[in-house]
Amino acid sequence: MPHYNSITKIKICWSLYQNMVSPEEIPQQLGIHRATVYRWLKGIKLKGINKFIRDYKQAKKGRRQPRKTHPIIKARIYRIRKEKHDCCGEKIKYFLKTECRQIVSVSTIYRILNEKYQLSSKWKKYCKRGHLKKGEKPRESIQTDTVDLGELFAFNAIDTFTKEAAVIIKPALDAAFAGRQALKEHLSFFERVDHIQKDGGSEFKAEWQAYAKKHISSIRTARPYKKNEQAFIERFNGILRKECLGYLTYKKKDLKTLQEKVNQYLDYYHNQRPHLSLGMKTPKEFAMSHLT
Repeated sequence: MPHYNSITKIKICWSLYQNMVSPEEIPQQLGIHRATVYRWLKGIKLKGINKFIRDYKQAKKGRRQPRKTHPIIKARIYRIRKEKHDCCGEKIKYFLKTECRQIVSVSTIYRILNEKYQLSSKWKKYCKRGHLKKGEKPRESIQTDTVDLGELFAFNAIDTFTKEAAVIIKPALDAAFAGRQALKEHLSFFERVDHIQKDGGSEFKAEWQAYAKKHISSIRTARPYKKNEQAFIERFNGILRKECLGYLTYKKKDLKTLQEKVNQYLDYYHNQRPHLSLGMKTPKEFAMSHLT
């Protein structure tokens, strides 16, 4: 018998109990755990010794092998994923049900997709963002962000070491294209950028990313709701609002005038405005003292 030893112990356990041996003493004689004795006795009292042993044998057939999804269903999931523009698992489940009359759980669909594709969670909870870099020399780390001005966007970038900043005003109509153009002008201003950090805004998506990868070796996306990761650029955004732009909204017709106003302020910011973290030097003075 496959479980002879265990079944024999069950019979002996019941026999000892019937002979008035305490359940506390039975474990010592059989070499089993006290909780096991109580579990066996409870089952035997409920079912009887014979039925308990039959059920025990049936339960000990071994671990059930996990069900395997049919290869045809896998192929259909991959096909739908490709034909429906990389749609999510919920939509694949819908198309399987309506087109193929097959019901597959969303978790199974994602498990199958994960065999072929590299997937991230819906909210990117475990997305590795890379090391938060603070510049220790000019152009080593740049932070970039946008300020919504109504019909215009201010694309801001700041060197976290020298505090030099660039501000490009663009229309808000096509944020993705404007973001790429602003990045091109930022690179022209800074001349060389080793690392750049952005947030997850729509203006920093595919077009911006593609251009950045060609010219910058390291790119990082700040984590959502972690304002301290963008502390330098957020601080500059506040300064720009307070000392130059105000808290107004602007029209597209104001673009040229507003850019001129910003350029005048940046001249003051770089050459006349002392910075506490730079030892009361201006950004230009501090940058000149660290030229190599």
